[in-house]
Amino acid sequence: MGTLLLGLLTGIFFGFFLQKGQALRYDRQIGMLRLKDFTILKLMLSAILVGMVGIYFFVDMGWGKLSIKPTLLGANILGGLIFGLGWGMLGYCPGTAVGATGEGRWDAFWGGILGMLVGAGIFAEVYTFIKDSLLKWGDFGKMTIPKLIGVNHWIIVILFWVIMAGVLVALEKKFPLEK
Repeated sequence: MGTLLLGLLTGIFFGFFLQKGQALRYDRQIGMLRLKDFTILKLMLSAILVGMVGIYFFVDMGWGKLSIKPTLLGANILGGLIFGLGWGMLGYCPGTAVGATGEGRWDAFWGGILGMLVGAGIFAEVYTFIKDSLLKWGDFGKMTIPKLIGVNHWIIVILFWVIMAGVLVALEKKFPLEK
């Protein structure tokens, strides 16, 4: 029950920050896809930076465990294509489609939520045909960047922080948030 409650609280905070960061707005989504509005990119990069520190802190303290999935190029490419096509056609990614539905946006419900359910049904039907071929193509096993290059994970976290902080500052200077 504790895990479910933690998941619910995490989801509530995630939805709150998506809404406050204006990531649920269709015009922000389309602006990102057209490379004209970088609000969502700035929000997601900030979330990744905070999440990296939080996750590795929890792991190092023994409060959590990383569950590394294998790197499967076929599955990653197929998933990326489906995700990208859905986002491009609808103007919402899965998380923002759920949030926008919660705000009462019917386009997100009809296109996003129902689209995800139909897509999941189609995937379930074709899974047996692709599980041993396409989904196994390019199997590199379980790997992380720190393990791949043989360094402590905090070195990668700090390096990523420095680079992404620079990217965020540059994005904010070039594309300041509209008030």
